[in-house]
Amino acid sequence: MKDLPVIAIIGRPNVGKSTLFNRLVGKKLALVDDRPGVTRDRREGEANLLGCDFRIVDTAGFEDEDPQTLPGRMRVQTQAAVNSADAVLFMIDSRAGIVPLDEEIGRWLRGGDVPVILLANKAEGKAGESGILDAFSLGFDTPVPISAEHGEGLVDLFEALRPYIDRGDDEEEVEAEEEDEDAWITQPLKLCIVGRPNAGKSTLVNQLLGEDRMITGPEAGITRDSITIDWEWKDPDGGKMRPVRLIDTAGMRKKARVQDKLEKLSVADTLHAVDFAEVVVLLLDATRGLELQDLKIADQIWSEGRALIIALNKWDVAENQSSLFQGVRGALDEGLAQAKGVPLLAVSGRTGKGLDQLIGAAFELREQWSKRVSTGQLNRWFERAVENNPPPAPGGKRIKLRYITQIKTRPPSFVLFGNRTDELPESYRRYLVNGLRRDLGFGTVPVRLTMRSSKNPFDKKD
Repeated sequence: MKDLPVIAIIGRPNVGKSTLFNRLVGKKLALVDDRPGVTRDRREGEANLLGCDFRIVDTAGFEDEDPQTLPGRMRVQTQAAVNSADAVLFMIDSRAGIVPLDEEIGRWLRGGDVPVILLANKAEGKAGESGILDAFSLGFDTPVPISAEHGEGLVDLFEALRPYIDRGDDEEEVEAEEEDEDAWITQPLKLCIVGRPNAGKSTLVNQLLGEDRMITGPEAGITRDSITIDWEWKDPDGGKMRPVRLIDTAGMRKKARVQDKLEKLSVADTLHAVDFAEVVVLLLDATRGLELQDLKIADQIWSEGRALIIALNKWDVAENQSSLFQGVRGALDEGLAQAKGVPLLAVSGRTGKGLDQLIGAAFELREQWSKRVSTGQLNRWFERAVENNPPPAPGGKRIKLRYITQIKTRPPSFVLFGNRTDELPESYRRYLVNGLRRDLGFGTVPVRLTMRSSKNPFDKKD
């Protein structure tokens, strides 16, 4: 287990410490009740806030009692938690305002060496505004208004915590990846084959397996259920056997043509198989070229965040191969602009042409799809990208972009923080996404970029 930063939550009883603890760990580990004094012992958990991991410590309500009493012994536990923390979240109830016990806790914390972040909880709505203003009297930096119960203000909390939970060390962050994110390396590649009816999906699967595992024939729609088959592929480069979980699916026709109830169920089963997959191969019939339905299927796969390969099947009987390939490539780049450059391969399920290349590309895409970049490396790239192409200034007002962080993998997902990010044009967002793919090794997999603006709780709205 890696050495994570430790953050302690303290405050007087019933200000919402355990509610925030539960939200940060993602589970209801701490009991929550309207009565004060529910939490007695220190409770620790692994928390994640917008991609940064740390240990969070929930403490008992801070009370001024004799050390020999139960409340006094609870206070000793709280003091121990603060002494071992990298930073403290000092929580007040903004609706109740500042009370003498808050002032006593504030004096005690100011006398220590641990950094303190002041949280004004229950700040949703106007009822908490006066308490937020009163909190300045405690002598700390600007209070961070949040609602632990409703999950409001977490972006601002992240910004305040970032210096203590995001250590920015590349090597340390590589080690900081969660174990379940690395599990895919040893697991079978989940590879789903989809396409229109009679594109040759089952024939291709049989060729990969080296046996007539799937029923095939000239009739369209033979396969109805999604069939999952565990298989091992021999990597021709190193001769290593690599596990693959193949998923053959029913053909997907235009929605308007799907009338039969069984066919509707088959299509729904195919969509479920796409959700389960890591990499999806959209198989085209090379004798028919690219059709609108193929683009719709590809767009649906991309929208689900799955890595995508497009394969032209029946290449052994295709005519004018060079012009056909270039024509399909151009039509894909135009009709599927969000996935420009997605791999396009020529294969034959009947002869086996290009199948090793297809599986090798699928393993490579899965690696890109599962890739995590350290925050330090990411923000060094981000600073260069913004310097080379600064964001526009709509209406003469500059958009300030602060930093970016990766919040998850599979697919790679990022959050960009700044001011007035809602006014950032789509063309600039594409510029950043294309740069992420090109410069940081995400290739042609879906990359999700979310914009977040920090809100000023003191701004008056008309």
